[in-house]
Amino acid sequence: MPSAFAGTTTPADHTCTIRATAKGSEAPLSCLGVTTSLDHLPAVGEQATLTVNVTAQSDVRHAGLSVQLPPAIRMTGERSGLAAPTTDTFGQRTSRTFALTPGTRTIKLQVKAIAAGPAQIQADVTDIDRPDPRRAGHDSLELTVGTSKGSSGKGVSVTKAGAAPVHRPGAGARKARPVPPKAAAPAPVSARASAASAPAAAAATSNAQVCVSGTFRNRFQSAEGGSWNGKANRDEPVSNANITLWGKPTAGSATQKLATGMTGNGDGKFNLCYAPTASVTSQAWVEFQTQAGRMWSVVDGNGRFYSTTTYALNNISRSTSLGNVYANDGQSRAWHALDTLNKLWWNRGSTTNCWASSQQDGHCTPITVQWYPGSTDGTYWTTNDDKIHLADNDPDAEHTTVHEAGHALMGKLYKGWWPQVSNCSPHYVNRTSSTSCGWTEGFANAVAFHTFNDTTYYWGNGSSMNLANDRSTNGIDPGDACEARVATALVDLWSQVDGGWTKSNSMMSRTWQSSFREYFVNDRPVYGLDSGSKARNILFNHTIQY
Repeated sequence: MPSAFAGTTTPADHTCTIRATAKGSEAPLSCLGVTTSLDHLPAVGEQATLTVNVTAQSDVRHAGLSVQLPPAIRMTGERSGLAAPTTDTFGQRTSRTFALTPGTRTIKLQVKAIAAGPAQIQADVTDIDRPDPRRAGHDSLELTVGTSKGSSGKGVSVTKAGAAPVHRPGAGARKARPVPPKAAAPAPVSARASAASAPAAAAATSNAQVCVSGTFRNRFQSAEGGSWNGKANRDEPVSNANITLWGKPTAGSATQKLATGMTGNGDGKFNLCYAPTASVTSQAWVEFQTQAGRMWSVVDGNGRFYSTTTYALNNISRSTSLGNVYANDGQSRAWHALDTLNKLWWNRGSTTNCWASSQQDGHCTPITVQWYPGSTDGTYWTTNDDKIHLADNDPDAEHTTVHEAGHALMGKLYKGWWPQVSNCSPHYVNRTSSTSCGWTEGFANAVAFHTFNDTTYYWGNGSSMNLANDRSTNGIDPGDACEARVATALVDLWSQVDGGWTKSNSMMSRTWQSSFREYFVNDRPVYGLDSGSKARNILFNHTIQY
């Protein structure tokens, strides 16, 4: 995950020591941190004191603190200067701004548990003037609210859970982004599985079949379109998720797999049909898993797929529509990450039905994301386990998810080989690092910019930075050791010279690079990609000259 504002905008490296994530993370040590704690774990109807400690290791003129409570917990009474909370589907949010000097500032507020079940309290602090992981902190507290005194416990268990309450698509629903069929859909898990069809298809099936249909959706919070004190609420369909129709043909029979399929691309629709063995099927229910065919998936810390299961239909004798089925709220970020990878899949620049042209059909390797509520094991991808590790709020930023997927994609293009990268931990998106770091991180940023057709990087806390640049841009270091310069040069080459990035990716699957110079000077001419005056002018505009 790239950072920004190194050099004169932050203290020397040794003075910033706050670590909110695991040591393997790309995220740098921060000058701001936040922790949350409860004086006790409340059961339904009980109150508790929530303490939020904000730590600063440098002066911050405009610090922003945001606190979010889940629907099961509400603020009551004193709020230590926090704004009046707003309430929506995701719970309650409050915030305040203040100036910080080195030290710790404590904010206390009274809260009350109002419903049983998994709950997550979140707090974020950021330097509003310098949005960046080095000037920000995130913390979360997970608990399971019980119904009686002493029954609440630490942590949550959401890997397997029931569907969320059904609602109509809310105001957060974005207009569907056109998804051109630039590549084949991910192959279903088995021969029985097929891409889900619209519910109307049920009418076209034979009388011998019974179908269960509907639309699978997810409510989540998005850094894209949000800000430090309030991310954008979204309500969108989940594409290409593996689904299974389970059932019991008779009251006393064992559970059987009746049908499998995938949710529809772009609309989340599903239509699962089976031939019943009796006039009435005793029970049937649908399970959705965070896996797309076998091409990408999201797993918890133990490597298990998340699954949302619908309520059981009883005594089924005809086709039934479930309408909108919503992913379990505690799994929201897992489903968001899965659907984000779907956006990359459809325009991944491969000449095969795998992620990369270096792999042939039938021999593809997947992209796997590990995430779980409260995770501090992020944000990074490694060649060792070929797995993306996302921290707690990382999935809120689609650019962060695709940036890490960009590393995984490069690893597949390079068939497991990786450059010897120096001076890259930490690295800063707008500052000089090394030519090897500028290349690997610049490529990952370019993958995100190419996927979303922009040049703005978003972080999980809602902060963002526009990296569009030319020779007159201040605040972004020049040359090919700066990842922002490499990233924007790459997307301009792909869009203005190469007619897309497929040819470039095919070249990278045949010859591997340790720097942008190798990519441009040594390899592009050999593989028929232009490195003449038009291409060089693009590089020159981004302060890169060879």
